[in-house]
This record gives sequence, structure tokens and C-alpha cells, in this order.
Amino acid sequence: MELRHLKYFLAVAEELNFTKASEKLFISQPPLSRQIMELEEELQAKLFIRNNKKVELTEAGKYFEKEVKSLFQNLERISVKTKKIAENVSGEFRIAYISSIYSSVISDLIKHLKEQFPYVNFKLFEVSTTKQISALEQGKIDLGIIRSPIKSPKIKAQLWFQDGFSVVYNKSLIKIKSEEEIPKLKDETFVFFNKDYAPHYHEVLLELCAFYGFEPKIIHESNNINSIVQLVKNGLGISIVPSNIAKNNQDAEIGFTELKRVNL
Repeated sequence: MELRHLKYFLAVAEELNFTKASEKLFISQPPLSRQIMELEEELQAKLFIRNNKKVELTEAGKYFEKEVKSLFQNLERISVKTKKIAENVSGEFRIAYISSIYSSVISDLIKHLKEQFPYVNFKLFEVSTTKQISALEQGKIDLGIIRSPIKSPKIKAQLWFQDGFSVVYNKSLIKIKSEEEIPKLKDETFVFFNKDYAPHYHEVLLELCAFYGFEPKIIHESNNINSIVQLVKNGLGISIVPSNIAKNNQDAEIGFTELKRVNL
């Protein structure tokens, strides 16, 4: 059985007329009739009822028509995906991100990419800034999402979105009514990102504190934004986190004050 047999069958099944089907296929009627007979002999099943007045599908023919249409739809899908793979818009795409990027932002990105490239499988990895840069240079990941500037000549960087900063604290231990009270935090214990994990981000937090006139007493460090917020909630210090984290946190025990005057 060859694809041409199936195409000829579908043409006759759709037209229910050998003359019209042969015209549609640009072949003469005798060869078409012969091809259909060969198909029926191979299947050992009668597909059409033929008489001088009309052509009808048998029950076996109706079933065969349904399955053949499904087969051609699958072939079309396979052809399209094969073309996509050849055009490098299919396969696997590895994306690394840092923990301070809010999860809904990542979800929106994947949704957008999936609409553009439906045949691509996206894999997500939480990776530190320094390791992301190294992985990008070595081709181990395809896209990195970080907050610090990229200085590597091997990497192309583009601004995705801008985000501010907010002080996060346990409301039962510290009361901050406005941004003007931030300098009063100079004697408080701070929880920061580990310097080796995110060096630029660590440096930015120090610059923020310097802007408000003090040097933070960093007692605890973590490599994960959720861990930092949890440490703050447990009363182990205060911290400075991206504002999108603050805006999407619904914990009643935690307070946030946005640093609106800062432009770093």
C-alpha cells in the first residue's frame, strides 16, 4: 500500500464519483479505478458500492476514510514539526534564573515563548549570577535571567524589565511608617544575599544603605530570596529585596517599605 493509493481513495470518497475524482487528481478514470481495486484487494475489503447511478462507501469504506483522514492529519503535523526542527524553533531551550525573580514573571515569559514556539520544550534552572554567566559562555544554557550587568564580550544582554527595592522587616519587631525612617535601621541586624553568589547584587545593597547614611551589620546570608524573607519573618534580621517580591508577598507578619528615592 502506497500513499498514492490512500490519496486516490480519499478523492473518490469525497466526490463519490470516479469521473470527478479523476479530474481532481489529473489522471484518467481507468487507472483510478484500477488503483482502487488494488487497494481493496490488498485490504481484502470492499470499500465502495458501485452501480450505474451512484458510488457509495461501504461500512468498511466509511471506517477506512475516517482513519485515513486521521493518518494524513498526523503526517501534516509531523511534517510541520520536522520543518520547525530544521528551522531551529523546536527541541529544548534551557533557561536559568535567579531566585529574586518572582515566579509569576517567569511563568508569563514561558507562556509568551510557548505561544511563539509551540514545539519547544523549555527547561528552567535556578542558578546563581556568577554560574549563569559561566554557563552562558560555555553554551550550557540558552538564556540567563539576572539583575547584574553583563561584562562578558561573549554574551548579548538586553533589558527585560526594571525593578526597585524595598526594605522587608517583621512588623511585630520593627515599625517603619515611611521611607524617611530608613536611616534609623543602622543598628539593626541585616540578612543579605551571599557576596559570592551574587556579587553585584550584594554591592548594590551596600550602596543602598550608604545612600541612607549607614553601613549595614550583615549577620546572616542566604542564596535564596525566599529563605531571606523567611529569616526576616522569624525575627533574625531585616533585609532589602526587589520590590516585585514585596508587592507579591501576602504574609501579614511581614512589612515592606519601598525605597522610592533611590536611583541606582
